[in-house]
Amino acid sequence: MDGQRASTKNQYSSKAEIIIGQINANTKLGDLRKIAKDIKKDHELAMELWSTEMFLPRLLAILIMDKKLLSQDVLNRLVQDMHIHTFDERNNLMDWLMANQLTKDKKNIALMQSWQNSPSALQRRTYWYYQARLRWTGQTPPNNTADLLSAIEATIEQEDPEVQWAMNFTAGWIGVYDEMYRTRCMKIGEKTGLYKDEKVAKGCTPSYLPAFITIEVNKRNNN
Repeated sequence: MDGQRASTKNQYSSKAEIIIGQINANTKLGDLRKIAKDIKKDHELAMELWSTEMFLPRLLAILIMDKKLLSQDVLNRLVQDMHIHTFDERNNLMDWLMANQLTKDKKNIALMQSWQNSPSALQRRTYWYYQARLRWTGQTPPNNTADLLSAIEATIEQEDPEVQWAMNFTAGWIGVYDEMYRTRCMKIGEKTGLYKDEKVAKGCTPSYLPAFITIEVNKRNNN
């Protein structure tokens, strides 16, 4: 599935038609941001773009949503809608929603913080990704590191793949920034073996926790 319009199942407003016509398979994320900058906030248009069921228009829709209208019920519907997409696309949509909307509003941050045990794997992923994000962006995380690691140790091996990745990512950044827990985080990777055989491009950090933590710590020590 790409950003191109395959068929006209719905009737869109002229404004939406113009925007949809600007998006094609060659459209980049930077292009979407430029379009969004011109539109600014337009929740009604965002919902029209979302209704296309296409990946790129949905990315644009997220950028122009009104964060104040993103209640738990609305977010549940958006998450459910994401399941028509491929595994990678729906994870990208959810991560984009987190970065561009959910982290911008105290109410939505509180919602994310409540998703640790959500029935939705995408919401659980977002809970864990946000915990990692607090650490790698240098923000002061809540005093919950020990509880996070206990939860990771207890459940990561049974979790859905998209949630496993975010839990592993959180353990990685805890290990990088909190020396007291570094060995414990590495042992999680050794025990689970997650991503041990992952092949990564040159210059990229592998996700296997002992390697990830060692490389990222060395980067910071050498700066």
